[in-house]
Amino acid sequence: MDAQTVLHELETLGKERTKKMYISSGAHEPVFGVATGQMKPIAKKIKQDQELAEQLYATGNYDAMYFAGIIAEPEAMTEADFERWIDDAYFYMISDYVVAVTLAETEIAQQVSDKWIASGEDLKMSAGWSCYCWLLGNRKDEEFDTDKLSKMLDQASESIHDAPERTKASMNNFISTVGISYVSLHDKAVEVAKAVGPVEMKRDKKKSSILNASETIQKQVDRGKIGFKRKYVRC
Repeated sequence: MDAQTVLHELETLGKERTKKMYISSGAHEPVFGVATGQMKPIAKKIKQDQELAEQLYATGNYDAMYFAGIIAEPEAMTEADFERWIDDAYFYMISDYVVAVTLAETEIAQQVSDKWIASGEDLKMSAGWSCYCWLLGNRKDEEFDTDKLSKMLDQASESIHDAPERTKASMNNFISTVGISYVSLHDKAVEVAKAVGPVEMKRDKKKSSILNASETIQKQVDRGKIGFKRKYVRC
């Protein structure tokens, strides 16, 4: 299946209501408005195809870029490839749910994420923190350095309220993810979440969102989900 065929199939699946929802979240034209679940039958036919993924990502079409993340071959991608993808990620649904998710399936995930977190650029920082969330929710605790994660909790605690808006959301998610999925730092994450308190994330032309990692962690405690790991990162 070539890129034009995939684009045609995606276009036929687009819905105006979904398109409007994506645009209200930050997507811009070109965008078809395809629900992610509707992409799965096409993805099953293709499985993984990095060359096709690159062609689709380069179109700038939001649905095609999202689909590229589904069929990408993460281990075939270099750090330079991920830098190119994050540079073209123009809003958080691409940076955090396409680029960060794809990066989370590689061996270079932490080193690339560390660079992005230190970059000072909102979407790069957001993707870096988000990638750690995807990693923590999937990989065994032994694959992480506890001291490093502890310092990252400190960093989030100290800077979250002054961080750029998308980075706020990803830092908040990092705190709650550590509290839920990384057992040895559960207690510290709970304390950090309490100290941070509610986090206001301002949004263009929309009411601010109030984020609360403490509440998120407590909900999972109540459900007996501490230590939760998902089987797969990508859908």
